[in-house]
Order: sequence, then C-alpha cells, then structure tokens
Amino acid sequence: QPRALNCNTMQTPMNSVYTHQQSLKRMPQVACGWTQTGPRLLPALQQLNLPSLGRGTSTCSNRLASACKALVAAQVPVHAGYHYDGTPRRFFEGWYWKVTHPETGDSFALIYSIEDPAGGTTHAGVGVQVMGPDGYICQFSPNTRTFWADRSQLALGATLVPRTTTLPRAMLSETEFERYVEQGFQASATVQQGSIVANESGAGGGDLSTVQTCSWNLRIEPVSSWGAVTGGAQKATAGWLSALQVFEPHWQVLMSHGLTTGWVEWGGRRYDFSQAPTYAEKNWGGGFPSKWHWIQCNSWAGQPGLSVTAVGARRALLLGIQAAGIGEEDVGLIGITLPSGDFIELVPWNAELEWDVDPWGRWYMRAVGAEYEAIIEASCASDSGTVLRAPTIASGLVPFCKDSFEGKARIRIWRLSNGTGGAGSSYGSGSESGALPFFEATSDSAAVEVGGGPWWQAWSAKAAMREPFRTLVQLPIDVGALA
Repeated sequence: QPRALNCNTMQTPMNSVYTHQQSLKRMPQVACGWTQTGPRLLPALQQLNLPSLGRGTSTCSNRLASACKALVAAQVPVHAGYHYDGTPRRFFEGWYWKVTHPETGDSFALIYSIEDPAGGTTHAGVGVQVMGPDGYICQFSPNTRTFWADRSQLALGATLVPRTTTLPRAMLSETEFERYVEQGFQASATVQQGSIVANESGAGGGDLSTVQTCSWNLRIEPVSSWGAVTGGAQKATAGWLSALQVFEPHWQVLMSHGLTTGWVEWGGRRYDFSQAPTYAEKNWGGGFPSKWHWIQCNSWAGQPGLSVTAVGARRALLLGIQAAGIGEEDVGLIGITLPSGDFIELVPWNAELEWDVDPWGRWYMRAVGAEYEAIIEASCASDSGTVLRAPTIASGLVPFCKDSFEGKARIRIWRLSNGTGGAGSSYGSGSESGALPFFEATSDSAAVEVGGGPWWQAWSAKAAMREPFRTLVQLPIDVGALA
C-alpha cells in the first residue's frame, strides 16, 4: 500500500529540521494513494493553482502525488530554523521563551526579534525584550548585521555591543560568549545566555523600560514540543500549511514544556532557577495579527508536566486570497500536554472553538471536538500587566500588546463518550450535560495576553477557518517521510 504522508508532523528532537534539498531528494520515493479522500481533496488543491497540479485524465492518486510534490517544493519546511529567504518585503521573525519559578511563581519572558533582516528600512533592527515579575527592559539596535540565525536548527544570537572585533555567527561556549559579547544574546533549544541594557532608540513607543540592566544564563531540558511526549513526532502548530506562505503571521510552539536551571540578574536582583517550568514559541511573517488573545501556563498546582496553550486570533490570508476580498479569518486553538504525556489538540479543522475575552482582565475559551471538550478561563487584576512591543507591518516593532504573569487560570477537560462529532457538526457536550470533567487544574501564575486593535469591548467570536485551507490542512502529509 502507498505510504500516507503527513506534513502535519515534524520529527523530534525539537531542533531537527528538513531542508528544501533533503525534501526533494526523497520525493521520487513518495506516493499518495488516497482513493477515498482524493476526490474530495483534489478540487480544494486545485483552487490554489499550484504548479504541477494537472486537471487532465490521470488517476486521482497520481494527481495527488503531483500535488504533494508541488506543495513540498513550494514550502519552507523549517520551523525550528530561521525562515528569512531574502524576499524584498516586510519581514520579521521572533522567538519567545518563558520560565516560571516553581516555588514563588515569578516568571521571566525572553523575547528576541529581527526586523527587516536585509536592513535599509526605517523599521530594520534587532530587538531584545525581557519581561520580569515587576517590570520590563528593551534594547534595540538598527544594525541587523549583528544578528545571526541558523536555517537548519534552533540557534540564533546577536552582538549588540562587542568586546572584540570578532562577531559570533554561531553558538559559543559560556566563556567564549562572555569573551566576545558585552551586550547581546545567544539562544538555542537548550541554552539561553545574554546581557542587555535599556536602550530603546529605534524602536517605537519611546522609553518604556522600568529596569536598566538584565543578564541571564539558563540551561534548558526540553520535555515536550507540540505533540505527545512519547509519540516520536512534533506537530506543526498551525498544521502543515504553516510551511507555505499562506497565513500572516505564522506561529509554532517550539516547546510546550521544559525544565530550566540557571539564573537571571534583574536590575541588581538575582533569581535562581532549578528545574523550572519553561515554554517556547516563535512567529514569522510581515507582522502580528490585527487582533489576538493568548493564555499559556505550564505551572499548574499539583500537576507537574501539564502545559496548556490557548489562543484566538484574527490573522491575514495571503496567496492572493486578499485580492478576492477575503483578507482575514478568526482562528484559534487549545493545545494540552497532560502530565501523562498525552496530547489533546483542538483546532479549527477538528473542533468547534469559541471565545469571549475582555480588552483586559478576563479570558474564556471553549473547544469541542469529537473526543474531548475543554474550557479554559483566566482573569487578572485590572491594574496588572505590562505593555510589550510586537512586530507590525506598518510600524515595525512598537507597543502592541499587554501581558501579565499573574493570571488565575482554570482548565477543565471532558472526555466525550459519543465519539460522533466532527468539525462542522453539532457535538455532544460534556459541560452542557452537567457531567463532571475527567481532568481539572488551576494556577495562579498563568501568562495572559491581549494584543492588536486597539479594541475597547469584549471580543466574542467563533473560529472559522476558510476553504480551501480547512480542507487542505487535513491532508495526511508526513514531513518525517521526506527526511
């Protein structure tokens, strides 16, 4: 039987990648023989007008094989690696790491971004932001040449102020980094090291820093990425279509849960971490969504290893879809890594998702799939929160979102017994029947965020992924089979 492909997954470890050349090398061995799903999926594929997708009299299997080859050849299949391809357009790539002290709940977010990597624009530069338990610091440099990133693995850095004339272009040992870099950072799946001062010249929004200096040295043990811990595969957070220039921006959870040991020097105060819960994600594209909300927590009371990420966003569509008058869509997801290592993924193509979120202070999100229902709720004080910068298409790196590490969150999960649901159908609901959830947890240290807009009233919406993308994302394409 022909082996089904599943580009919705990526082989572990988390920094494994598949280059364009490697994918093409294995393409002659690929066959797609979906006799049942082919007739339904082929028309959706044809709407994209991809090269090599014929409309002749060849069999459905052969035409789907051609479609797979065209899709793989067209994509940038690397999510852990650096995505910039030299295209002359507005582009950013950003990385986010969060570490939470297991005893005090104090958290830090390390945020790195490159804006217009080729330089020569008013928005070009390298930004380093750190959000701490009681403040914020940002250092920005308009010199993009000090930045480096590996296209084949999760590794990046920048030398904002050098100690020597040599600028690092790869990960260094701890002592080598201190020898060459006075201000800057280096980051990988297992290492975070850096030192910055408040210097926001070139970034939008004026002087927002409340802390003047910050340095850090952290070692990370990744536990789970985006998928089951023991399943041997990492999923693409937004589905395999995130490897194509379809959505704006793209998003990938790099590490849903990890354990960090090390320290952060925060304005003269030292925070030590040992086996602290850690989370990492990245975005890339032209700019952040026009509107979004986000909850992330992997520091739940009495539930080590539990990680929950929930998001709703109004994202832009590319590939000429905007010209057809369809510029944006509301999408969302709830992803849950249980303490057992099992993974529950509720996304627009396998579940119904809805949310009701205030401009600040209250988050509610519900997702119902064929097997599970999940409800996550969060709240924080009206006077809490820190304004962060985010990449925008029109203005570059500017204040564009508000975050807090003091979210009080509750997650409830029901296992649905009927198993008859399907995306687009009316599901049986555990919560509406009054049944008790099979899993429940709470936290006082959830990260919560709202962004974009500005928006002044509650945002109530349902995820509605547009066709043909909702159909295409369900194609069983396996990136691991191409490596």
